[in-house]
Amino acid sequence: MTPDRWQATESYLAEVFGREDAHLAQLQSKAIEAGLPDIAVDAVVGRLLLLLTGLTRGRRAIELGTLGGYSGIWMARGLQPDGKLITLEIDEKHGNFAQDQFTQAGVADRVEIRRGDALDTLGELKGELAPRSVDLVFLDADKERYPTYWKLLRPMIAVGGLLVMDNALGSVSWWIDDLSSPSARAADETNRLLADDPDFEAVAFPLRQGIMIARRIR
Repeated sequence: MTPDRWQATESYLAEVFGREDAHLAQLQSKAIEAGLPDIAVDAVVGRLLLLLTGLTRGRRAIELGTLGGYSGIWMARGLQPDGKLITLEIDEKHGNFAQDQFTQAGVADRVEIRRGDALDTLGELKGELAPRSVDLVFLDADKERYPTYWKLLRPMIAVGGLLVMDNALGSVSWWIDDLSSPSARAADETNRLLADDPDFEAVAFPLRQGIMIARRIR
């Protein structure tokens, strides 16, 4: 594997598996124009989220890190018609932008945005939701808090449910081979927590900046 071959591989994946509808194709450019950061997942990861959501019961999903709503739209489309995505966003501006995108995408009836610090919101959800009632979690928020998020989310995930974690291997400013970064250490810790958990089966693979998927088996 060389840098050129890796770039060609990513281009191939985008060409074959990265198809988007007109709304999704324009969403990120609109988000950047609105002042949101250019850090959303790409269409290949979006399609993976759609597929994984559809492989679960598809009744309830939680997303940490709404941003502009791109990944949330993919997830909402994978839910059952009566399913619900609860997406957590600390930034009011991001939440307002995403709400408009959910409406335009026709999934607003399946999405609830919870605004505020995710640690506070997860504490509230723990009291609202029955244990093991969440079918899919997408973790894509503050990387240094990943281990803490996981400990709060673990009791909520149903048997057969999935945790999907973005940036399992790195980001623009850090990579998993250098643990001098707090984000790298947090990602590494969370990967190992899931890999060592006897109630979960987990694997990570180098799609984009690393995706880790864990399935509750008991």
